[in-house]
Amino acid sequence: MAKSASAPAAPAPAADFEHSLDELEQLVARMEGGDLSLDESLSSFERGIGLYRHCQQALETAELRVRLLLDPDAPNTAEPFEPEL
Repeated sequence: MAKSASAPAAPAPAADFEHSLDELEQLVARMEGGDLSLDESLSSFERGIGLYRHCQQALETAELRVRLLLDPDAPNTAEPFEPEL
């Protein structure tokens, strides 16, 4: 029951994080149910790892934004944060 790897147009980062976290929680619940075949479990695990990594990266980016906002030595200008890719 693996979902397609293609993604729709990029949603807002917070919404994207929430969606990924929700999907990850659903995957975990299905896997914990024990009703998946081996192939389904492996596909779910693979998808879960990708979702986990995406969520972790989003959290790291958010932490960096907070650190920059709280930095007393940072200039007092309000500019949108653009993470480096």
